Amino acid sequence: MVEDGTPLRRAETPIPGLTVWDIPVHGDQRGWFKENWQREKMVAAGLPDFGPVQNNISFNKSVGTTRGLHAEPWDKWVSVATGRVFGAWVDLREGPGFGATFTVEIDPTVAVFVPRGVANGFQTLEPNTAYSYLVNDHWSSDASYTFVNLADRTLNIPWPIALDRAVVSPADAKHPPLSPSLGTPTKKTLVIGRNGQLGSALRNLWGGARSVDYVDRDELDITSTGLERARVWNDYSVVVNAAAYTAVDAAETPTGRRDAWAINAAAVENLARICRRHALTLVHVSTDYVFDGDSRRPYREDDPVCPIGVYGQSKAAGDLAAQSVPSHFIVRTSWVIGGGTNFVRTMARLADDGKPVKVVTDQLGRLTFAEDLAAGIAHLIDERLPPGIYNVTNAGEPTSWARIAQEVYRARGQNPELVSGISTAEYTESRTETRVAARPAYSVLDLSKVTSSGFTPADHLERLATWMRENLREAGTSARHGSDR
Repeated sequence: MVEDGTPLRRAETPIPGLTVWDIPVHGDQRGWFKENWQREKMVAAGLPDFGPVQNNISFNKSVGTTRGLHAEPWDKWVSVATGRVFGAWVDLREGPGFGATFTVEIDPTVAVFVPRGVANGFQTLEPNTAYSYLVNDHWSSDASYTFVNLADRTLNIPWPIALDRAVVSPADAKHPPLSPSLGTPTKKTLVIGRNGQLGSALRNLWGGARSVDYVDRDELDITSTGLERARVWNDYSVVVNAAAYTAVDAAETPTGRRDAWAINAAAVENLARICRRHALTLVHVSTDYVFDGDSRRPYREDDPVCPIGVYGQSKAAGDLAAQSVPSHFIVRTSWVIGGGTNFVRTMARLADDGKPVKVVTDQLGRLTFAEDLAAGIAHLIDERLPPGIYNVTNAGEPTSWARIAQEVYRARGQNPELVSGISTAEYTESRTETRVAARPAYSVLDLSKVTSSGFTPADHLERLATWMRENLREAGTSARHGSDR
């Protein structure tokens, strides 16, 4: 084989994601040479950066050796080392393309990228043919493999050598015919922290969709050194990390400090490593506590972080870990209100009991309702926005915790003057029984980036009134309680 002068180039096929590649081959009287896999050039030319971890070679002694049709739960890069192969592919992924076919002859100048869920079959056209394939996951007994019969009449694949004269293994000959039941499910979203305020809101938003899995710490411990083996990660395309250590005051204690760093920082690096390896999108929820609160304008996504307590420091470290994932969304939020125990529920209970309360007046911010935060996350994913940091809170005029408490008292039919103001310093001095962590005095996040993408969050005080009507019993009875995490 002599140098053919063919440039590296890609051709699309009727099967979405299945691409055929011309590969330059350089040869002389001694033989030939090609760059069978060259990540930088191929990714630049449009190949997905699919992260192969294993290289397999199939040697076939006889003409007519036929294998398939197999759909594995990973992506493949298939190429021929020597000889010629007839290749056939069938789209077995759920959706409108199910059952679509494509065939092409492959020699050393041609390679094919095969996405997960597309079945492939090969028939050798020359003796002593060898072909190889790079894959981006290791074989696992827990993985789901799909097969379809080589001779299925619905597919009508034009095998060059009739199957009754070909070399076919007994197992391949017994594969089932094409049926919708064979469909490979689309890749799923994994939500970590199913029972927290955000996890519960995401379950309410996405419901029981087959495309979403929800786990808690008992089902998936993201601090574990065995996290890589805990799931078949190639079954997913998106991981939403809604788990966090949020006990701000307890984080200042020796035990709390250790737990905060384990969950908010080290565990995020665990997830980031897996997402990098399997080319997953990581959605990581951050906080206003990564800032010191000394700003006089809303914090933008590109403002440098400057946390003043252990909780904020551990979250800032987790943000840095999440940014190492090429496809990442870091969602900064503040003052989250959702299911379980929270500030609004506590104020409602005190209002119903007619108790006076002192609440800080010198911390300013906006509430974020978990349902709206969940909707913002879904927007980032569904719209396939550019990776990066996005501030997502409710909108409206920033206010103090004391003002919010007064609004709760008013909504419960109580005199808002039962809520009196107190400074953060006075509140800290009054809490002699426990250590009170430093908190940002100004927690307002700039929403320009997310609103320009088409997401418009509601006013936080208007949502407060709606949320109370929908989530709390009528005034005069105790507010409902639940588990936060």
